[in-house]
Amino acid sequence: MSPARRAQYLQAIGIDRWIPRIALGEAASPAPEPSAPAGESCARPGPDALTQTAPEARWQALRAEILQCKKCPLHEGRTQGVVGVGNREADWMVIGEAPGAEEDRRGEPFVGRAGQLLDAMLRSIGLSRDSNVYIANILKSRPPGNRDPRPEEVAACLPYLMRQIELVRPKLLLAVGRIAAQNLLGTDAPLARLRGRVHHFGERNTPLVVTYHPAYLLRSPADKRVAWEDLKFARSVMAGRPTDGERS
Repeated sequence: MSPARRAQYLQAIGIDRWIPRIALGEAASPAPEPSAPAGESCARPGPDALTQTAPEARWQALRAEILQCKKCPLHEGRTQGVVGVGNREADWMVIGEAPGAEEDRRGEPFVGRAGQLLDAMLRSIGLSRDSNVYIANILKSRPPGNRDPRPEEVAACLPYLMRQIELVRPKLLLAVGRIAAQNLLGTDAPLARLRGRVHHFGERNTPLVVTYHPAYLLRSPADKRVAWEDLKFARSVMAGRPTDGERS
């Protein structure tokens, strides 16, 4: 990324001073499978091909379940379930709270102004939802009036998120906002106490870092610089270099 382009992204998240970033190694995307030559379309797939189709089948089954889900009353007022977006083999997984009105209409998490800010935040550390990040929410259906999720709603939706994490197998989870952080970590601690340290999630002990939700930053732009520090910290964790003095 050129210095000028990086400066634009930093300006978008409210950071005026350019700070050199430590480049993170990004796993190369696997080369696309070559298409079968003419006349071979009916050939019996080998073991490798069967292995490659299994994750896609699991994704399709999960998507169908989410779109048809009626485990809580939220399905009654939604336009559609919001599954997730991004690279399904990403090293980074961003987890938010719940779909808003625009997300419910478009069927994609983090769109509108909050989504634009999240994209700028990610790009400021060399990431993109189109290439090396997968984005999902705790809830898959929009709560009316964008209210906080209720415990029974989280209980109904959380298994879907757990399956997404299992399929993506990220190397780092970035929880954006209090609701996402508290539900992933099983705590009622305030966001201020959860930021600035490495948590660990699930059986794979995946590192988890907490920061502010983009919607909050739109209301409180003074905290954008603090969120920038969170992003740099997450980047250092991903590179195996957590900041000195941070708890783990």
